[in-house]
Amino acid sequence: LDSFAGGFVVQAFLAYWLRRRYGVEADALGPVFSAAGLLQAASSLVAARLGARFGLRRTMVLTHLPSNAFLAAIPLAPAYGWAVALLLGRSTLSQMDVPTRQAYLAALVPSGERTAAAAFTNTARSLARPAGPLLAGWLMRAFGVGAPFVAAGALKAAYDALLWLSFRRVRLPGEPVVPPAPTPRPG
Repeated sequence: LDSFAGGFVVQAFLAYWLRRRYGVEADALGPVFSAAGLLQAASSLVAARLGARFGLRRTMVLTHLPSNAFLAAIPLAPAYGWAVALLLGRSTLSQMDVPTRQAYLAALVPSGERTAAAAFTNTARSLARPAGPLLAGWLMRAFGVGAPFVAAGALKAAYDALLWLSFRRVRLPGEPVVPPAPTPRPG
């Protein structure tokens, strides 16, 4: 679901949308996309630290949700600078789920099954992503050129919610047990 939704807003679509909405020339987009890529790369290093401090599952979901909100807000940006700020904010957070998800999966399955589990999830992601642009084109025609941003943000947030709900009670080996919060006594 996450990869499928990510296919709605591939770089070519972003370039098209920024040109159409703000009249930005292609040569101005190179530095923006380069900065976005560098932020995504740096975020992988930060994700490892956050995962160690707050837990892999929390890091996966709680960094990805704001990223999806930034993505859905891009078509609402009143000016090019705001759109770039939202795009770069999204890039800073959008890939933090990748190394934490891979580490979570590796910790969850027995060592002999890790390669197969990683291959299966990576194949599923690779197969789902190309379907996104097909639906994105239809969304643009049916609901407007900004619709793929909103749909992608909503679907990616749904993925995060489903991930959290599905695995919230699954403890990894060696993960500390967090006791439930005390219930307040009536007074």
